[in-house]
Amino acid sequence: MSFFVRPDGWVREARKTPSPHCDARPSSVAIDLLVVHCISLPRGHYGGSEIIDLFSNRLDVTQHPSLADLKGVQVSSHFLIRRNGELIQFVSCLDRAWHAGVSRWRGRERCNDFSIGVELEGVDDAEFTAEQYAVFKDLQNALQARYPLRAIAAHSDIAPGRKTDPGSGFDWSHANQGLPRDTSL
Repeated sequence: MSFFVRPDGWVREARKTPSPHCDARPSSVAIDLLVVHCISLPRGHYGGSEIIDLFSNRLDVTQHPSLADLKGVQVSSHFLIRRNGELIQFVSCLDRAWHAGVSRWRGRERCNDFSIGVELEGVDDAEFTAEQYAVFKDLQNALQARYPLRAIAAHSDIAPGRKTDPGSGFDWSHANQGLPRDTSL
C-alpha cells in the first residue's frame, strides 16, 4: 500500500480519529525525528477499543484492573498500527502529539516538539506482525517524502530508564526505510 500525507498533516488512507491530547508545535521547529512505540491495553490484549479510547480521552479505567493507573492520563500518538495492519491517525503531523513525555535526543529536550510518534499494537517482549511492518515501511516512506526526517529512534532511546518500547520484539531491519536509527541522547 502507498500512503499520501496531505498538506494539512493527515494521511489520506488512514482512519482519522482525532485526539484532544495534542497542541501546536513550537514555530520554526523542523519535524526531523520518527519515534517508534508499542502499546496494548490491557497488556497483551489486541483488537479492542482501549487504545483508541485512551488517546481519545474516553477510556473506562474500571473495565480492567490494569487500567486503573491510566485514570486522568492524557497521551496520544500521531499514528497507531494495529496487528492486522490498520492505520489509525489521531493527530495531524503538523501538531504536537503527546507521545514521548520527558525525553531527549541529540541534546534536545521535549521530543514531542520535533517528532512524529508511531505506536504499534503490541508489547515490548513479543514479535510484531508482517502486516505491521509493511504498513510501517509505507508510512515511513510517505512521512519522509513530506517532512525533513533525519533519524528514527525507539521510545526507549529517547527516554532510557523510563521506557522500554518498542522492545526486543521489534525487528529494526524490517522497519527501516533509509532513516538511520539514532540512539544518541
